[in-house]
Amino acid sequence: MKEISEYRACSNCVMDTTDSKITFDERGWCDYCRNFHNKILPAWHPDAASERKLFEVAEKIKAQGVGSDFDCIIGLSGGLDSSYTAYIAKEKLGLRPLLFHVDAGWNTDQAVGNIEILVDGLGLDLYTEVIDWEEMKDLQVAILKSQIPHQDIPQDTAFFSALYEFARQHKIKYVLTGGNYSTECCREPEEWGAYPGIDKKFILGIHSQYGKRPLRTFPLVDVFTSKIYYKYVLGMNVFKPLDLIRYKKREAEEELERRFGWKKFLHKHHESRFTRFLEDYWLPRKFGYDRRRAHFSSLILTEQMTRQEALNRIAKPELDDHFLDCEFEYVAHKLDLTVDELRAIFLAPGRSSYDYKSNRALIEVGSRAMSLLGLEKRLYK
Repeated sequence: MKEISEYRACSNCVMDTTDSKITFDERGWCDYCRNFHNKILPAWHPDAASERKLFEVAEKIKAQGVGSDFDCIIGLSGGLDSSYTAYIAKEKLGLRPLLFHVDAGWNTDQAVGNIEILVDGLGLDLYTEVIDWEEMKDLQVAILKSQIPHQDIPQDTAFFSALYEFARQHKIKYVLTGGNYSTECCREPEEWGAYPGIDKKFILGIHSQYGKRPLRTFPLVDVFTSKIYYKYVLGMNVFKPLDLIRYKKREAEEELERRFGWKKFLHKHHESRFTRFLEDYWLPRKFGYDRRRAHFSSLILTEQMTRQEALNRIAKPELDDHFLDCEFEYVAHKLDLTVDELRAIFLAPGRSSYDYKSNRALIEVGSRAMSLLGLEKRLYK
């Protein structure tokens, strides 16, 4: 667990010094809060004007998709953001999206159920890309053995890469995502395991050191390929419709449940059994990082949760010890490790992503350029 010389928490949200780069002003407000009020809020107005812009973009998507089976593609996990994006795209905007799901081996039954009822309820086509489990498993074990906090890299890479490669192959120009300021304006710091993009050099370097099986079919689209080649050469566009509407977490959950029987999750990212285990067990117990602080801080800043409500939730684990112990055994067995082998990995000293070769410097330059150009307003660190 990370050692903190002088602990401090923000007086406005619940971010704290487990982010080693956090800063505070004279009010006790952290840099996430200042960034939200100074950069995000002035440019983010989900009102009538933004709704007009939403429909204008929708008309462009429709025009571009004339003659094609689909005019856009949406990655669907069964979680709230992607599910609500699919609903808005079809029912509100009249688009013809292809729903694209990547099965990396960790879907919860609830996520699968949500996907099925949305596909049926919206009358849309679903394409499911199944990742080769032996390759997926080998990469996940390699990342575990690397001892870095960034344990969701295999899933994130598979989801992103498979979607973008499919869109490229089928000449789909618009990718709609559930990314949004309403529930994600407080970006998780990189040291908590949020690596800034798909870095092939980083991933393949770790795999060459700890992996055993060649990654022959595993999808791996580098961040530079997607951000530069796909965008500026192939003309692929990423669109976030939830930023242009009044998107409130609880209201969206209730609407999906009322219309389709969709079931809400206990917490963000619980549609993946591995991500749930990572965020509720591995990161807080091994490294001292509780990602709920970022998730709840986003809701505090957008006035969907009070700070006291967040503190009450954070005061105890989201899931009880017995459940998490059972999940530890499940994860071990699914990865073909004994419980003792996984526990030995868990108890070994953690390492930093800086301990491995990467393209981090170039990715950071790109990320900061996007911030300067106003293309990314969330705080990056």
